[in-house]
Amino acid sequence: MLAHPLTGSLDLDDPATTELRRHIIGSKPFLKAIYREWYSMLADSLPAEKGQVLELGSGAGFCSDFIPRLITSDIFVCPGARLVIDAARLPFSANSLRAVVMTNVLHHMPNVRQFFAEALCCLVPGGKILMIEPWVTRWSRFVYTRLHHEPFEPETTSWSFSTSGPLSGANGALPWILFERDRVEFLKQFPQFTIEKVQPFLPFRYLVSGGVGLRSLMPGFAHGAWASLERGLQPAMTHLAMFAFIALRKDDRTAVVPMSS
Repeated sequence: MLAHPLTGSLDLDDPATTELRRHIIGSKPFLKAIYREWYSMLADSLPAEKGQVLELGSGAGFCSDFIPRLITSDIFVCPGARLVIDAARLPFSANSLRAVVMTNVLHHMPNVRQFFAEALCCLVPGGKILMIEPWVTRWSRFVYTRLHHEPFEPETTSWSFSTSGPLSGANGALPWILFERDRVEFLKQFPQFTIEKVQPFLPFRYLVSGGVGLRSLMPGFAHGAWASLERGLQPAMTHLAMFAFIALRKDDRTAVVPMSS
């Protein structure tokens, strides 16, 4: 009953589904306000270093409205992306990107180690990876395991997962595993990165917006009231947050050889 009529029965790995989701985001004022907040967070956190900014998984969004000259990309051909890029094989020269940005993309990467190795090569010293990703809390465990279609496995010991397609494969708990549970191991494997910021937030708004797969439960004019409510709950975000803003910074100035080479 709550499934959005446009995408409820479509294949997640079909590029047409991504294009429909782009339309859904634009047609749901409450959800669009959330994305505007996300993109503002990404844009406001860009480093001052010179270089291009790459967005991964651009197809359904509009981040280019917030970041001038953004290089938009996706895993397949779609109208919202200029380039078709596999995150495990970034087609950029060393020290050419000042940032890689993404929203709800990292947890779809079946081999994050290769992505981080590629990103280290392409980022300039001081460059950043900026992302909005699902997060693990008591509340989000309930929501993601009962009300969401994607796999959510906080207990897995692996950073990788099997996948049948670019979007159907996922582990929504992967960002939390990397940057909270296994933080020490992540920094051991990638010492050139500093985990600059992890900010859990957004416990309710995405849920009541219906996201891209469900009908909206709130009108657009209610977004401000919900945002105010969530700001008042900030001290409890370690228990309530469904998402996190994550910023990684490349510190080491030595060259890195990408795994794909």
